[in-house]
Amino acid sequence: MPVAVVRAENYYVPPAPLPRDAWAAVPAAELVFAWFEYQMGRRVEAPAETLNDEPALFARVDSNRWIAECVCGSAAVVSPADPRWACTTCGYGWVALIVPSPSEVAAIEAELLKQPRPNRRSWWNPTDPMNPDRPTDAPSSPTEPTKAGQETKR
Repeated sequence: MPVAVVRAENYYVPPAPLPRDAWAAVPAAELVFAWFEYQMGRRVEAPAETLNDEPALFARVDSNRWIAECVCGSAAVVSPADPRWACTTCGYGWVALIVPSPSEVAAIEAELLKQPRPNRRSWWNPTDPMNPDRPTDAPSSPTEPTKAGQETKR
């Protein structure tokens, strides 16, 4: 049986000795805060407000996990079923996540399951500017890193 693509709701689960359903009422996007708080042994508050003026972040599959990356460089497992995100590291958020429709998510996950090695399962939104395989006619940033890590102007 293939390993399912991981989402926040099946990654951030209560550790023993807590009952398996201890966080059942916590929305998927907020599970990271419950998990982080438990692991750190201290209160970790989720942001109180939504950052409506900030651009949405793209969700993607990386090594078989739906993730989003923060502007601070941190990342967390997310859920396409609850498309919002906030950072446990720097407190940035809540911001909207750009995720495929539920039927597209199902098709993407079904296609990824054909790869027998979960660590090689990846998917990027084709319009994500960070997508390394975006079409060459897609808009790009004014600078791109070279192989040596230096930037060259276009």
